[in-house]
Amino acid sequence: MSKPPLDKAAGPTAEPGRKPAANPATRSRTKRSGSHLTPESIIEASLRIAARGSADAFTVRRLGEELGADPTAVYRHFRDKDELLLEVADRTLGEVLDRIPHGLAWQDRIRALADGSLAVARKYPAVASAMASRTTRRANEFRVVELILGAVTEAGLSGAEAALHYRMVGDSLLALVGQRAAYLLFSAEARAADESSWKREYRLVDPEAFPHITAVATELAEVTQDQIYAARVDALITAIERRVEELRGGA
Repeated sequence: MSKPPLDKAAGPTAEPGRKPAANPATRSRTKRSGSHLTPESIIEASLRIAARGSADAFTVRRLGEELGADPTAVYRHFRDKDELLLEVADRTLGEVLDRIPHGLAWQDRIRALADGSLAVARKYPAVASAMASRTTRRANEFRVVELILGAVTEAGLSGAEAALHYRMVGDSLLALVGQRAAYLLFSAEARAADESSWKREYRLVDPEAFPHITAVATELAEVTQDQIYAARVDALITAIERRVEELRGGA
């Protein structure tokens, strides 16, 4: 299906003694016409929008405003918004990988991957939220898969066990960071209400109906999201270690 051409309509006639008003489409072409855009500039614009916490980083309208170009020019370089999303998401995976030091033990490589994934998800919440159940099928994703498989192989797993535990780690991290990222896209008021509930509503429950909540009401209010994330990552590592021990014991 062909894309609509850029608007070439002439601007309004100028009043005597005044310069002609610039047509919006003309201004866009003056800044950067579609022919001057590149896939790289569009990806960078999407990342800038996403880094501002916007949930609509992949609408052609927002991209057109960011690039100073006709929005439809995006389609000259990407088949659709989904293709752009996958390219941008793979770029963010590259940022995650850049944060991982060399020479770490396999447990620490998984922890570093988890920490980097969360940091980048916080930076680009719209991207991480959208990719929680997706796969980019691109170079940086392949590098992440290789890293996790290398870690579980070093731990002592191989074959089907390595594949299963790679998926356990990869899918779990996607879900965890996607959940945190989606939360950041809610309004500040909604987040504040959720976070304060542990100090208000949960402390006011009927102790007879909810004795277990009442018993740890103070502790529930003190738990942080970062503590939860670290505990879940450690649980993934522990699951791998225990499976290795089971297999060696069986052998």
